[in-house]
Amino acid sequence: MSVTAVRTPAEFEAELQRYLFERAEEGRAVRVGEKEISERAAIVGRYRELFTREQLDALNEAEQAAGPDDRERLYRLRKTCESGLVEVELSAREDEIENAILAARVTYRGEELPLRSAQAQLAVLPTYEEREELGVLQGDASAAFNDQRMEMLRAREELDAELSGEPDAVKRNEEEKGISLRELSGVLTEASRAADDVYGRLSTKWFDKLMGEGRPEVPTSYHVAWLRRLSPLESTYTKDRATEVCLETLRHLGFNMDQEPNIRMDLDDRPQKSPRACVIAADPPKVVHLITRAQGGLHDYQAFLHEAGHALHYGNCDANLPYTFRNLSRDHALTEIYSYIFEAISREPAWHAEHFDLTDEQAKENAEATVFLEALLYRRYTAKLEFEISFWGNFDDGAAGQDEYHQLLTAATGISYRPDAYLADMDAGFYSADYLRAWIRSAQLRQWLTKEVGEDWWRNKATGDHLRSLFAEGTRPLSEDIAGRLGFDPHDTRPLLHELGA
Repeated sequence: MSVTAVRTPAEFEAELQRYLFERAEEGRAVRVGEKEISERAAIVGRYRELFTREQLDALNEAEQAAGPDDRERLYRLRKTCESGLVEVELSAREDEIENAILAARVTYRGEELPLRSAQAQLAVLPTYEEREELGVLQGDASAAFNDQRMEMLRAREELDAELSGEPDAVKRNEEEKGISLRELSGVLTEASRAADDVYGRLSTKWFDKLMGEGRPEVPTSYHVAWLRRLSPLESTYTKDRATEVCLETLRHLGFNMDQEPNIRMDLDDRPQKSPRACVIAADPPKVVHLITRAQGGLHDYQAFLHEAGHALHYGNCDANLPYTFRNLSRDHALTEIYSYIFEAISREPAWHAEHFDLTDEQAKENAEATVFLEALLYRRYTAKLEFEISFWGNFDDGAAGQDEYHQLLTAATGISYRPDAYLADMDAGFYSADYLRAWIRSAQLRQWLTKEVGEDWWRNKATGDHLRSLFAEGTRPLSEDIAGRLGFDPHDTRPLLHELGA
C-alpha cells in the first residue's frame, strides 16, 4: 500500500490495532524498567502512513454518512486518528523529554538515585526530616523539566485545536466526554465542602497518627506517598502478603486472576520501574498487563485491587466486539468505576479482620484510615479539576499558573503542594474529571450492590456475576450510561458523601 493510500474504516481499525499493540508494549517496557530509553518515536514512524490528513477526512466522511449504530465506532476511530497525527508530529520530542527524565539523577546523602527511585523512596523513609530533604531534591529535579513540559503542552494544544476545529480546550474535552466540565466541577466542589467537617477531623487525627505530633500544621506534599502507604501500619500490611491476600479477595468474587493467562502480572521491583501502579491494555481481552511496585504497607493492597479492576474489565470484555469497543473509549471514566469498586473492598472493616487477624475495633480503626485517604484524594482531584479548567480556559494568556495550583490544592487537602509541580501533576485530557466521575459512579454502584447482593457484596460471587456482565460490554458505554442503569442521576453525590463519612 502506498504512503498516500486511504484505508476504509475497517482497514484503518485493523492496522490501528497492530500499532497500538506495539506502542503499548514499548510503553510497558519503559514503565517497568526493562528499558531505559523510550523508542516510541520509531514505532510511530513505522505507522506514520496510518495517520494522514486524508485518512482523517475519510473517517470524518464515513462518520457523517453512518447510521446511529456505527456512528459511535467511527467517531472514536476519527478521534484516534487525530491523536495519531499529533503523535506523528510530537513523539520524537516527547521521547527526548521522557528519556531525559529517565536519565535524571538526584544525590541524596551520598547516594545517587534515578528520579523515579527517589520518588519511590519517599514512601518508605521513616522520618519526616528525611522525606522532606529528599522531597525537595526530587521536586527540584522534576521542576527543571518544566520549560520542556510547557513547550510540549503548547505544541500539542496547537495541533489538537487545528485538527479538531475547536480552539477552546475545555469545550473540546467536553464534547469528547459528552459532559459539562464546569457543571461537574461545581457539583464536586459542593460535595467536597459538605464533607469539610468530617475531613477536618479525619485529617487532624491521621496526620498526627501517621506523621507524628511534631509535624508542621500544614505538611508538604513530599509526605503524601508515606500517608498513602499508611507506613506506621506496615507490620500489619506486609509487602510479602499483598499478592496472596488480593488474589484471595478476588477469588471470593469468582475471579481467579492468577489463572487467566491473558492477564499478565508484573510485580517485580526494579530501580527504573515507575512507582505508580497501572494496567496497560495492549490488546484486550488477549493481552492485558497489570503492573505494580510493592513497597510494603496497605497501599500495596489497594493499588493491586485498583489495577485488578482495570485488568478484569479489559480481560473479560467480549472478544467478539469490534476492536474499537474493546480498547478505544471517549475517556477513562468507565474503566475507573471498576478499579474503584475493587479498591473499595479495602474500606470494609470485615476485610481487615478476615485477612489480618485484627480485632473488630482494630479493623474498624484501620478501615477508617482508608476513608481518610479516599477523602484526601477526592478533595485533591476536585481542586485539581478546578485548577485545570482555569488553566486551560486561560491558556492563551497564561492567566492560570502555579500559584493558583498551590492555593487550590493546599486549601482542599491541608497539604502544601509546591507551585512548580503543577505541570508534572497534569494528566492529559482532563483525566482528573474521569477519576472524579468514577468516584461518584463507584459509590453509586457500591450502594446498588449492597441493596441487590447484601452487605457482604465484597466477598459474594453474585457481585462478580454482575461485574462480568458489565465487563463484557468493553469500552462501549459511557460512565453516565452506568448511572442510569443503576437508577441514579449522574451527578447524585449522596452515595459518595456517605462513603466519605459525611
